[in-house]
Amino acid sequence: MTESTYKHIRAGIVGGAGYTGGEMLRILINHPNVEIVFVHSNSNAGNHVYDVHTDLFGDTDLKFAAELAYNVDVLFLCVGHGDAKKFLEANEIPDHIMIIDLSQDFRLSQNSKFKNKSFVYGLPELNREAIKTADNIANPGCFATCLQLGLLPLASKGLLKNEVHVTATTGSTGAGQSLSPTSHFTWRNDNLSVYKVFNHQHLNEIGQSLRQLQGVFDKDINFVPYRGGFTRGIIASIYTESDLSEAEALKLYQEYYTGHPFTHVTNKDIDLKQIVNTNKCFLQVKKYDNKIFIMSIMDNLLKGASGQAVQNMNLLFGLDERTGLRLKATGF
Repeated sequence: MTESTYKHIRAGIVGGAGYTGGEMLRILINHPNVEIVFVHSNSNAGNHVYDVHTDLFGDTDLKFAAELAYNVDVLFLCVGHGDAKKFLEANEIPDHIMIIDLSQDFRLSQNSKFKNKSFVYGLPELNREAIKTADNIANPGCFATCLQLGLLPLASKGLLKNEVHVTATTGSTGAGQSLSPTSHFTWRNDNLSVYKVFNHQHLNEIGQSLRQLQGVFDKDINFVPYRGGFTRGIIASIYTESDLSEAEALKLYQEYYTGHPFTHVTNKDIDLKQIVNTNKCFLQVKKYDNKIFIMSIMDNLLKGASGQAVQNMNLLFGLDERTGLRLKATGF
């Protein structure tokens, strides 16, 4: 598909009332090539979108719909894990509609085919050429994106020869919109806790991608995720033993991400405010004794979810992948 073929993309959103659905709306409302045909939500059908996403008051008069429309080119599934598969079981989506699924249902290769649908894993820094010719996309997870971007250059040269150690902290929006004891402000604020130590579900897709580049990768990724007392963003510290010098590692990372407009590499200090509200990932690469240290930071709702989904849509329809995603960080 060429850019000249698709100047106008008609989009539908399923699960538009949640965090990822809200971010999808914010991006697509301002995307120069997109018309939002419908936003589906059973619980909010008939209500204005701005009744739920109050920051969109004045930007759109769209209302949530209870019914699906099939006069669209692309369908974003902004639903919970397990719910995308249930949705496709209950609804026959015509083959001409491309699906971009933000759940984990179709990310692993053994789950990438469902009914008559086939999904390509949508990490552009790994699969950009395959994404361009795909029919449907399985959008990567937030932690998975952050950690993979920190490790792919090493895997591309077969340099992941030892265990990998990761500590990463995510904002409260990573838990989704539904309330739970660990997502209430009174618990989360001024607090820090670990969860799913060494067995986070995103490790499966991370390992799959690393083996795609390195072949045999059988070392442990020792991943300790933290719940942070802030709203959005992921900051991950990654280290592993390496013979590379800092200059060699920096060059490797910069060369790997040449031509990838959202991933940027430095050896200077980085912080979350540089990337929150953007589709960027910043990587800091340093060397300490025999260990290479990578800091990876990104917005869990944008590069980790809705922003990356729109980046994938741009690639699917032959647009510059930055279209609609030139977003400004908060800064201060």
